[in-house]
Amino acid sequence: MVATTAAGSQGVILPNISWQTFETILAEMGDNRVTRLAYDHGTLEIMTPLMPHEHNKRLIEKLIDNLAEELNLNLKSTGSVTCKRPDLLRGVEPDSSFYIQNEPVMRNKQNLDLTQDPPPDLVIEVDYTSASVDRLPIYLALGVPEVWRYDELTMQIYHLSEGVYVPCNVSPTFANLPLTTEIPHFLAESLKNGEIPMIRSFRAWVKQQLEN
Repeated sequence: MVATTAAGSQGVILPNISWQTFETILAEMGDNRVTRLAYDHGTLEIMTPLMPHEHNKRLIEKLIDNLAEELNLNLKSTGSVTCKRPDLLRGVEPDSSFYIQNEPVMRNKQNLDLTQDPPPDLVIEVDYTSASVDRLPIYLALGVPEVWRYDELTMQIYHLSEGVYVPCNVSPTFANLPLTTEIPHFLAESLKNGEIPMIRSFRAWVKQQLEN
């Protein structure tokens, strides 16, 4: 067992964990918890996010809600739903996740089975460098089309193309807006002016971008 600590979260690494044990741990922990799990071929990481992590995650979720509204996109928020494939020996609980393109398919679903259902269209990872298990290969194996990684004042968007993740400065999901540069700016603005003024400013920026 290896303990890890970072500014945004703290956690533990458990090696040589079978898939059955991973499933048992998930069942015993239940859904009402703040911990996030990642499993990759026998290595299990259990992370407990701290306040800075949760604050940034919630703000990014709000920005996504506003993007969807301004672009007239429907979405289904699935939060930290457990995404797992026993045949791949991989599982992960993102900081946040959304169905957008596949929202009509998943709208009335109460449970996620990735052997039958599509993976979330978009997942968010915050304070990514604090994690010891690299989640990007897990998302790639699961076929997640778009991944956002935010760490401190840096954001990267990865778009799945021909079996690999391609780093992008824009979001294919959200009208190719230059979000990698602008979202960190708006998150920093929220620390100066507060969340509500920042959201208003963000919406005004999106409107302006769409008019150009």
